[in-house]
Amino acid sequence: MIDYKKHLAKLTEKWHIKVLSVVAAIFLFTFHRMGDLRERFFSVPLRLDLNSGLTPGSPYPRSIRVTLRGDANSVYPVTEDDIEAFVDLSMYSEPGVYKAPVRIQRGSTPAETENLEIRVEPMEISVELDVKGNKKVPLAASFQGLLEQGYELVSFELNPMEAVIDGPVKILSGISELSTESIDLRGRNADFSTPVRIINPSPLLTIRGGASAEFSGFIRELIMIRNFEELPVAVKDLAGGFTAELHPPTASARILGVQRRLNEFTGEGIFSVDCSAIEVPGSYELPLAVTVEEELIVERKEPETIRVEVRRGEE
Repeated sequence: MIDYKKHLAKLTEKWHIKVLSVVAAIFLFTFHRMGDLRERFFSVPLRLDLNSGLTPGSPYPRSIRVTLRGDANSVYPVTEDDIEAFVDLSMYSEPGVYKAPVRIQRGSTPAETENLEIRVEPMEISVELDVKGNKKVPLAASFQGLLEQGYELVSFELNPMEAVIDGPVKILSGISELSTESIDLRGRNADFSTPVRIINPSPLLTIRGGASAEFSGFIRELIMIRNFEELPVAVKDLAGGFTAELHPPTASARILGVQRRLNEFTGEGIFSVDCSAIEVPGSYELPLAVTVEEELIVERKEPETIRVEVRRGEE
């Protein structure tokens, strides 16, 4: 016959030592398991599921921090592409500020990763929602740098000249135009074309058509005006035996031309009167002639005529 009292006495003999042994064993097992656990951190994009008539009306986190915890065989096979983070706000149909938890959706991952512990930061977010709208606005070109000296940008074209933007109506109401990225003009002296990016003023807006345009610039040499004052007038083709006295003996002119030519032009010898038709002494009113280089234009001359007093040489 089994003596239960005797067996019970043996089991309870030195019971506190046996309890301590069991606790120590559990502690060692747990510590060993904890030592085998691994953690990984990465960021994944955050998706908002919204009602089709609403859109975010203020900045919100575009990504969230994900922490994976588990043994090495479970943690390391998982990549950022295996986890999707989203916030479901599709039940709201009116503008306002709403708070909702961040949810995680697992993709196709190995079976041994099922026991992973997954944490996200932040665990919930607050999002302002606004009515979704669209607006057509003109594009404005932005420039940096200077053309080669003596040249100017006479005109330019942007194709397209307008852009359509989608986003919250609160932000759209404050936008009257969109600017391009800076177009570099440094050292240019001829027509050119280049693709340019359209600057998006807010991450909450979407620019239709790829957010780019084609810029065409048309460059010409810079036209300047110079005044040449009181330069001497030359007498040309006066017959032998005659002398001529001019009234006035000097003249002035206003000349237009490209900067490159006009800067080099001195004005020396540009004024003259043609005396080839004079055969007898007397007083003559002759037109003032102005001779300039190619690419220069005489806009004005003073006087229009010169009085020439012609005498014989001995007189």
